[in-house]
Amino acid sequence: MAKTTTTTKSVAATNGKSSASSNVKLAPTNGTSPKAFTKAPAPQMKKDEAKQPKDNDSRLEEFFHDELKDIYWAEKHLVKTLPKMQKAASSPHLKNAFVDHLDVTKRHVARLEEVFGILGKKPQAKKCDAMEGITKEGESIIEDTDAGSSTRDVGLILAAQKVEHYEIATYGGLAQLARTLGYTEIASILDTTLEEEKEADNNLTSLAENTINESAASED
Repeated sequence: MAKTTTTTKSVAATNGKSSASSNVKLAPTNGTSPKAFTKAPAPQMKKDEAKQPKDNDSRLEEFFHDELKDIYWAEKHLVKTLPKMQKAASSPHLKNAFVDHLDVTKRHVARLEEVFGILGKKPQAKKCDAMEGITKEGESIIEDTDAGSSTRDVGLILAAQKVEHYEIATYGGLAQLARTLGYTEIASILDTTLEEEKEADNNLTSLAENTINESAASED
């Protein structure tokens, strides 16, 4: 009877240790090649690509530009209005607050002009009906209150805070739109202005709560 021979793989000894070859191939099944075990990594968006502005002809882009024109008008209008409010105030602290915010507002105008430049557009103002209405209300407060009274100062603070709240809402929304459209630099500029508007609002609140409201309450 012929002996059945068994063929065995040779194992080479290295430094007294045996090592088996790891290059084992999978046999094809049903005529198809074996699937790879390594999962391909998911494609990732490059940082530069994520920051690219979206289509400049989109309706959102047009709306964004329109709102920039609106707040640009509002800030320029405030540059003319704040000196009137400063003159009408009687509290030295409130007068200084209006003077300080006038300088800040001028910076806001300059920042918006920078934003227009980044967009490749000429700075253009569009009448802001909301800001016009708020400032007219401030003028009526001056007319309806006595000069030199703390009650007038209370009214001026209230009018000024309405301005600040409008600007906070506007700059917050514009900064978010800038990020959505891919304008990260513009978003950062608008965020800076937003924080300054919040600070101005907090300062007015402190003035009202710490001195002016109590003084007005004691007036006949």
